[in-house]
Amino acid sequence: MLAPTKKNQYALRAIFELAKHMNQGPVKISDIAAAQSIPLRFLEVILNQLKASGIVDSKRGFTGGYFLVKPPGQVSVGDVLRFLDREPSPTDCIACVSKTSCPFDGRCAFSSLWIRVKQAAFSIYDRTSFQDLIDRERDTGRQGEP
Repeated sequence: MLAPTKKNQYALRAIFELAKHMNQGPVKISDIAAAQSIPLRFLEVILNQLKASGIVDSKRGFTGGYFLVKPPGQVSVGDVLRFLDREPSPTDCIACVSKTSCPFDGRCAFSSLWIRVKQAAFSIYDRTSFQDLIDRERDTGRQGEP
């Protein structure tokens, strides 16, 4: 996984938006979609899936919306990606297009390379919390100020 799928990118951006509004009450799904340029129909499905992770929850009603359950500093990008992708079984090939029926049957020259790439990427994802991302956005905004 060099770059997260579009679905995973949407999920990360949604959680980022929720993290920015931590302790400000639930955020309406339409506000998340608008702020992060996420199609509303995809966002509804993604947030509903994320509720099962224990990272996100929702409140119904007029003042309802979605919110983070844990502080942004306690949620890493890796936590979200692992939940969404679920770890593949040991028999699944992470490098093969066919995923479950690799034509090389364990004799792939690239297999160990792809495993190392995934481990390196997750090392970075796991060390990056949503608070880190909020801080980077804030610091980047300051650099552009006169």
